[in-house]
Amino acid sequence: MLPVRGRDGRATGALRILGTRTAWTPVGDGEFFCPGCGGDRNYQRLTGRRRLTLLGVPLLPRGETGPVVECAACRQHFGTDVLGHPTTRRFSAMLRDAVHTVALAVLAAGGTASRTALEAAAATVRAAGFADCTEEQLAALVDALAADTGRYFEQPSGAGLTIELHEALDPLAAHLAPAGREALLLQGARIALADGPYTPAERDALATVGAALTIRADDVTRLLAAARTPS
Repeated sequence: MLPVRGRDGRATGALRILGTRTAWTPVGDGEFFCPGCGGDRNYQRLTGRRRLTLLGVPLLPRGETGPVVECAACRQHFGTDVLGHPTTRRFSAMLRDAVHTVALAVLAAGGTASRTALEAAAATVRAAGFADCTEEQLAALVDALAADTGRYFEQPSGAGLTIELHEALDPLAAHLAPAGREALLLQGARIALADGPYTPAERDALATVGAALTIRADDVTRLLAAARTPS
């Protein structure tokens, strides 16, 4: 077989005559955050079979490839690891729930007798997306947690509190920038400071929040001190 030469005189026929073609088969679908589009999109999960082609005609099998994720909008292919990133809607819900849990943890540590702390917590939770949240609702939830054996108060060393916070914060922390994680901790700190200096229990609760957000202990100390200084 003689090669075909291009305008520069170099052989190009081998590239045109021989090639590889992939036949894709859908094996699933759903919604994901598309890195190419920068937003939530539908996707298909594809597996492929490669074949050697001669003059565009598929001949010999060359094995399997994939799986890949194909965006229904931009048609780009991505590795399946992109499915581990939450959609925009899911991320917003995770952040809203995290703020709610941090507020409850701080109130549980400091008690609900302070109206100013309850008001600060309710305002923070409403700003996060729970528009109908009231001080009374938060107080009732804290009281329910206090009465729920094995949650906040009945386990030694605050183990119940740690579990609650890690369940809400661990899935979120990996997708938050350092500034976002610090902002979430500072929201809890401002609730604790609404009625005066930190109590030891509030400091412990906020340290647990920081650990769940993978913030280093010395940075937690720095942030809690900064929160006490009026800006």
